[in-house]
Amino acid sequence: MKNGRFARAQRMPILNSILAIVVMLVVLQLWLLTASTNAYLGGDEQTALPAAFVSCICLLLNVGLLRYLYRLD
Repeated sequence: MKNGRFARAQRMPILNSILAIVVMLVVLQLWLLTASTNAYLGGDEQTALPAAFVSCICLLLNVGLLRYLYRLD
């Protein structure tokens, strides 16, 4: 690492790890959407708000990882 920057060989594992985390978060969001829609259509209206809250947390995590990627370069 020179001048606070990572070498290309050091950045690739970081990028791959971030990509894996983003994929897991997106799959979680899709599952939340499917499960909460199914529950809502089944008459359970109490699951919509917590599912939306968790989905917003996943969004914030993805935005934070994107900001980290921009600062990595």
